[in-house]
Amino acid sequence: MTLRLYDTAARKIRDFVPLVPGCVSIYLCGATVQAPPHIGHIRSGLNFDILRRWLAHRGHRVTFIRNVTDIDDKILTKAAEQDRPWWEIGYTNERAFGDAYTALGCLPPTYEPRATGHVPEMVEMMRGLIDAGHAYAAEGNVYFAVRSFPGYLSLSGQDLDELRQPEGEGETGKRDPRDFAMWKAARPGEPSWETPWGRGRPGWHLECSAMAHKYLGRAFDIHGGGVDLVFPHHENEIAQSRAYGDDFAGYWLHNAWVTMSGEKMSKSLGNSVLVLEMVKRWRPLVLRYYLGTPHYRSTIEYAEENLAEADAAVTRIEGFLHRTAEQAGAVAPAETVPGEFAAAMDDDLGVPQALALVHTTVRQGNTALEEGDKESAASLAAQVRAMLGVLGMDPLDEQWTAAGADRRGEQMRAALEAVVPALLEQRQAARQRKDYGTADAIRDRLQAAGLTVEDTPHGPRWELS
Repeated sequence: MTLRLYDTAARKIRDFVPLVPGCVSIYLCGATVQAPPHIGHIRSGLNFDILRRWLAHRGHRVTFIRNVTDIDDKILTKAAEQDRPWWEIGYTNERAFGDAYTALGCLPPTYEPRATGHVPEMVEMMRGLIDAGHAYAAEGNVYFAVRSFPGYLSLSGQDLDELRQPEGEGETGKRDPRDFAMWKAARPGEPSWETPWGRGRPGWHLECSAMAHKYLGRAFDIHGGGVDLVFPHHENEIAQSRAYGDDFAGYWLHNAWVTMSGEKMSKSLGNSVLVLEMVKRWRPLVLRYYLGTPHYRSTIEYAEENLAEADAAVTRIEGFLHRTAEQAGAVAPAETVPGEFAAAMDDDLGVPQALALVHTTVRQGNTALEEGDKESAASLAAQVRAMLGVLGMDPLDEQWTAAGADRRGEQMRAALEAVVPALLEQRQAARQRKDYGTADAIRDRLQAAGLTVEDTPHGPRWELS
């Protein structure tokens, strides 16, 4: 079956045909690093990680570019509020995003370019657009003239006469209020770069057009991001890039929001749930399952009880795989996934339907174990591992077993710290009443368990051997 994807630009599901057979190029709008990531930010990276994994499973070589917007009005506002350098805020939060992607099992991008590293490419693109009559300089700013591009607003389907373009401070000199800023004139105290039109800094939309052009060329397969980027960001990217002469993206994919109380999860609303705090309360695999299970175009309403359901689902899968390993020995993932699973994934990444098959297979496997049919259970476990492996959710994958071992180690340490002091108190009491046999027996039991006990002037201390 051919992979079919919903193309926002076409407003329908289309057969996916890459520009180069066997190769797929993807540009994903990544983080604007003004603050640490909440789970709404990471959902996009996770959804496109699943797409990337499925394409690779289907035999494609995937080039995956995910940018970092490290200069932006929001970053400069945060810098002013916190009295910190803008680059410090950007780099600190860039690392936080990287840690969050890694914690949730997202594969690293082929390349992750920063906006500030590509000013020469932006200047070159602006020069070409000005020369072609699609852009103009005014009072140190450079604007894209939207009426010069007939296809403007085709992605979002808006009416140009009704359009209200979002504007930032200092955007003066526009010929038309609907024109958007590609370059912003320097203001006191802000970072700036030299250009033929004066010192300034990039506009958000220009950054992505320039980086996509550099790393993927004049045409590439898929451009992705959250649905909130359709306008103005992606609409303006299309205008710049196609007016510059690029074919740009062949398919546009957008993931839906994570909401709280019906509102988009947003730092500005104060309702965000930070990933690196969430993974202290929930296993990263559970969080990946929770965010990755719904269809990528469906909104997720955040609720703790939904996370608890995800935890229970993952635990059921793990239980089956562990019981099968205990009874039938270690099971490797199958080389192929079942046809029904592949059909679901080929149908616009139907992850909910694909996972439904996973749980059906788990139930069949548990039945086989109950009947003593170890061979069938092992075969079904191999299928489960193969299906979950494609989704980056195989509990027996090294990433998750290592994370589980670390968490179990922390839990074991907490248990020891609760139990061992009580045993040492019993030992001290035995020593005080000169019952050295009991005291030595307690010490020997602790040593046999891998603990070393040392008597000091301040009392006994212990540590793992």
